[in-house]
Parts: sequence; structure tokens; C-alpha cells
Amino acid sequence: MGVSSFLNSTGAPKDKGCRGLEAPPTFAPHMLCSPRAPHASLVVTHSRSPAPASTSSFLGPTTSRPRRLPAPPSRTPPTRARPKANSNLPTARRHFAFAMRASVDEAGALLARSDSAGRRRHPASPVQSASPRPGGGLRRQSSSFRDDVGHAASETYLVSRLAFTLLRYLGIGYRWMSQLLALTIYAILLMPGFIQVGYYYFFSSQVHRSIVYGDQPRNRLDLYIPKDNSRPYPVVAFVTGGAWIIGYKAWGALLGRRLAERGIIVACIDYRNFPQGTIGDMVNDASQGISFVCNNIASYGGDPNQIYLMGQSAGAHIAACALMEQAVKESSGHPVSWSVTQIKAYFGLSGGYNIHNLVDHFNERGLHRSIFLSIMEGEESLSRYSPEIVAKKSSAETITLLPLIVLMHGTEDYSIPSSSSQTFVDVLQQAGAQARLLLYEGKTHTDIFLQDPLRGGRDPLVEDLLSVIHADDTIARQKISLAPTPRRLVFEWQLKLARRISPF
Repeated sequence: MGVSSFLNSTGAPKDKGCRGLEAPPTFAPHMLCSPRAPHASLVVTHSRSPAPASTSSFLGPTTSRPRRLPAPPSRTPPTRARPKANSNLPTARRHFAFAMRASVDEAGALLARSDSAGRRRHPASPVQSASPRPGGGLRRQSSSFRDDVGHAASETYLVSRLAFTLLRYLGIGYRWMSQLLALTIYAILLMPGFIQVGYYYFFSSQVHRSIVYGDQPRNRLDLYIPKDNSRPYPVVAFVTGGAWIIGYKAWGALLGRRLAERGIIVACIDYRNFPQGTIGDMVNDASQGISFVCNNIASYGGDPNQIYLMGQSAGAHIAACALMEQAVKESSGHPVSWSVTQIKAYFGLSGGYNIHNLVDHFNERGLHRSIFLSIMEGEESLSRYSPEIVAKKSSAETITLLPLIVLMHGTEDYSIPSSSSQTFVDVLQQAGAQARLLLYEGKTHTDIFLQDPLRGGRDPLVEDLLSVIHADDTIARQKISLAPTPRRLVFEWQLKLARRISPF
């Protein structure tokens, strides 16, 4: 039985934070998804014959030997077998519900602690949490390094615990474990560069971390500010990738550093991952983050008339969904918190835009079909969350609102084939939108975003971004040409070996 049918086969009430999970018969449905439900409710006790109490313990010492009672028969508590991957038995659903409930309980406690810490750091509104100083300077957040690390660790633990619990009970093991091992070796090879970027992320005065933009625990963003704040700078709102499961705002630190060095403010938007949320939650979070940037970036030294939207991999898909959804709403006259016309251009890096065409591809790559359909809220929602299909069905008024769309892709990208960007560009151009395609010959899914920037020197991605952002600004282009060349962060042999091992 597939996950989508498995999770939706019951008629139990569904909660937004725990879609489609069926509560076991002995528990109320709301207890399954409540992060405050006590762990003790999961304990199953087995009846035993009570051991006889010693008479001397109640009546004091006696002269006669107490009568020995016969020993109770030995009873071994029944063991429950783990449900198999596609079991049709109701027991499988109960086991899965028990396991997910335990993870949600623990995750809820972690989120409560981390979120309370985060809110202590931001007692006022999101805008006031890192408001500018009088005179144009920026006031550093009062959050300590320990609080930031603890918050990041708790969020990472939450997502990882829930994801692996889900995968384990769906019977997916070897493929994911091998991919995880490859990812671990890949990260170790690039660790010298990651350490340097991490030091910059936590200790640079140019980075303002975890600015709150919404009510959900993951509704935070990081800002990368140029050193010289003498004038308003262009802004890139960036949505990070992560296969809809492991995305995190800090993944954009390297891009944020490179662009901030060249006079661009970067806002890396965080969002809920699966199973903490599904694609609808991710798109809503991204849209709220974009709204915050559009309406408040002037307070941080950004130019509200030069805002660009960008996403990478899964983040490119999420950002494109948010952009198309906003254009449809705006053209239909619905009230909106931000306007598509505020976005000067959209950059999609290594993204997928027709989810129908990628289900089988992801299944072969290790992202199981049933899990992916659960992320996308079922097969019936694939068209809604496929920007390419939405563009085909959109009215001329919707297409007219769209900004310039620039799609970037490596020709040797095996995670998401470059044909995904090619087809989307063709559809947009046929519909009358402004769209371009930039192909990077011989580049993989991670070459453009990680290996090339860690190599130092000329960065093709950054140069292409700046050529669009500063297309009409001659003075800015001259200043950029005088900027120092980024230095190498990782040895070449490590980059080449990491490229061969990369699971992406």
C-alpha cells in the first residue's frame, strides 16, 4: 500500500500538523498530534500475579515459619512485530501511529524550548527584533552564540528524527543508508570550507541570524549585509534547497557571503520541512518570508525597488510556486500582502517545475514515490504545485504580472535533469513571459552552488546574477570589478573527490 493511500485510508479526523495519521483505537485523535501529550500514555503494561507480601513485614516477627505460596506461572509479555513496508493489516497503522506520536511528542518539547528561546531573543515585533540604529547603523541582536547553536541543533534534530522514523516504518533502509553514508563522506571532504563559512556565519557582524517573520517555529530568516551601508542595496530573497526534507536557512551562507561582498543584501528564508509540514506549508512559509522582505527590507539598508527572488533545487520549486500563486491571486483581485510587481527578477537554480514528470525520476534516485506524494499532498495536488502547469493554465493577465525569469541548470545534473528548466522556459515564452535559460556545461547539481564557490576565483553563478541585477547600473559594475577575488577554501583534490562521491 502506498504512503498516500496508507495515510489517507481512514476516516479519522485529520490535523494540519499531522496530516493523514490515524490514531490507534485506544487514543483520541487529538492526542496523537499533540506535542503536549505525556509520554507515559505510550507505556503498555502487562498484568502479572502480585507477589505475596511477607507476613513479617506487616505483623512483625513471628515464631512460626510463614507458609510458602506457590510461585505464579511464568508469563512472557507478548512481543509485537514491526509492520512491514506495505502491510495491509490494521496493526501496521497502529504501530506507525505509535512511533510517529512518540517522535512528535519529543519534537514538540524540543520546539517549545527552542521557540521560547527564540522569542526571548525577539521580544518585540519581527521588525523591531533587529531594528536599525539611529544614524543608519544596525543594532546587533542580543542573542548569544549558545542560544543560536542550541536553536539550530534542536530544529535539525526535530526534522531528522521525524524523517528517519517515517522512513524506517515505511521499510526504506539500504538505499537511504547508502545515500547518507555518501553524504557524510562528501561533507567531510568539504569540511575545511564549511568550517570557514560557519565561522563567518556565527561571528561576522554582517550576518543577522534568525529574524522572525511569522508565527511558525521555522519562520525565520538570515540577513547578509554589505559592510558599507552608505546607500540602499539590491536585495536577493533566497529559498534554500534540501529535497523538501533537510532544508535550512544556513545552507545559503556561502552564497550570502559572496553576494554581500559585492554589494547585495541576501535574505535566506527558512521554512518547515517534511514531515513537519507539507508542500502547502512550505509555500506559505516562503510567501510570508518574501512578504517580510518586500515590506521591511528598507529598515535594514535594502532598496525596496530592487528585490529579486531566488531558489535552489527544492527551494527553486517552492519559490516558483509562491511566485505563480501570488500572480494568480493578484490577477484575480484577491488581497495580497506583497505584490509580484515588487520582484524585479526570479532566479531558479537547478529546480524542478513539473512535478508530474519527476515522480518516477525521484523514485529511482531514492526519494520513494509514496513519500514524495505525501510531501506533495497526494497525486491530485501535483498539478497545483507544478509551476509549469500553472503557467500553461494561467490567463494573460497573470503572465503579464510575472517578472523576468532566469533559470540556471548544469547539463550533468542527475538529481534534477536540466530538461526541467528547458521545458519551463519554453512554456513561459510561449505564454508571453520574459524567460531565459542559462546552462552550465558539465556542471552537476552541487557544482554551481557549492564546489565552484569553494574553489575561489571566478564564480560563474555570482557573475551571472550580478549581470542581471546591475544591468542598468554602470557605477555598480565598476565597483564590482575592483572587488577582491575570493580565495580558495578547499583543495582541488578534495573538490574533485567530493564531486565523484556526492549523492546529489
